[in-house]
Amino acid sequence: MTSMPELTAKNLDILNDQLGAEALLVHKFAQAAQSVQDPAISSQLSSISGQHRKHYDTLLNYLNSHQ
Repeated sequence: MTSMPELTAKNLDILNDQLGAEALLVHKFAQAAQSVQDPAISSQLSSISGQHRKHYDTLLNYLNSHQ
C-alpha cells in the first residue's frame, strides 16, 4: 500500500484557513436560516449550511488521511 505524501506547512496553513472559513459559513447560514420567517428561504439557507458542512467534513477527512 502506498503512503500518502506529507503535507507541507503551507498546505496545512491553507487547509486550516479553509476549514475555518467553511465552519464560519456553516454557522452563518444556519443562523440565518433560523432568523428568517419565510420557510422556503429558511430551507434554502439550511441546505446551503449543509453543503458547507459537507465541504468542511471533506477537508477534515482529507487532512486526517494525511496524518
